[in-house]
Amino acid sequence: MMTSSPTVVKVQEDRATASSAIATSEKENPQQKHFVNSNTWKIFVSTFITIFLAEIGDKTQLTTLLMVAQSHAPWVVFAGAGTALVLTSFLGVLLGQWLATRISPRTLERAAGSSLLLISALLIWEVLH
Repeated sequence: MMTSSPTVVKVQEDRATASSAIATSEKENPQQKHFVNSNTWKIFVSTFITIFLAEIGDKTQLTTLLMVAQSHAPWVVFAGAGTALVLTSFLGVLLGQWLATRISPRTLERAAGSSLLLISALLIWEVLH
């Protein structure tokens, strides 16, 4: 008959304790799991709608349209444009995550708003002169 080493027994006990804690947590608050999924979907839908509406008719879409018209290879252009948009979104997520650990959300909102106002003012100035 083999006996388990103290380390193996300790790992098994830790696993049992963790499993028990998770089960207890789910029993105590069964809506928490639903809330996380519900909140996740709200964030997903909000992000999708915001980005989708912002991208309609922008220079990326117009460039893609022109590239398809010129190349007559819509699926190749779609794959290239889609990959580029996914990569730029990924970089935005990474940068946002990094900034969120260093700057408060309020400061980020103010900086983004100020940047957009400055860009808008420069574009208006360029049109008027």
